[in-house]
Amino acid sequence: MEPGTSQTQMIERELRIDANPETVFEFFTNPEKMVRWKGRAATLDPRPGGVYRIEMNAETIVAGEYVEVDPPHRLVFTWGWEGGYASTPPGSSTVEITLTPDGDGTLVRLVHSGLPNAESVAAHADGWDMYLGRLSIAAAGGDAGPDPNDK
Repeated sequence: MEPGTSQTQMIERELRIDANPETVFEFFTNPEKMVRWKGRAATLDPRPGGVYRIEMNAETIVAGEYVEVDPPHRLVFTWGWEGGYASTPPGSSTVEITLTPDGDGTLVRLVHSGLPNAESVAAHADGWDMYLGRLSIAAAGGDAGPDPNDK
């Protein structure tokens, strides 16, 4: 590692969704709502220490556990990939979601930290950009369509 570089790299995103925080929160904690925007199957136990696991497709599974659950304001969960996919093993990085009321909508702030390298940051940034767009559609009552990664 070069002097002055950080060992931990992160992604930060903000977007406004046309739905209240209670509605948006459910899309991170309810398996049926999760798969409307991300993955094809989800096992979610939204309590500290509870399972966070999403089957994106037959070979790609994200896994971690909930660390903090404060409905409908904040969620923190660990994140990584099962089966050696990518350089981020299960539970090795952290995703923080903050939901703030914004008129009749919600400001969503996502911080994904603990990513191991620039390649991982770039890959996860592309993924979050796509999935947050899909979340915005689904949480507002629309149909985001099938997950493009479910091949």
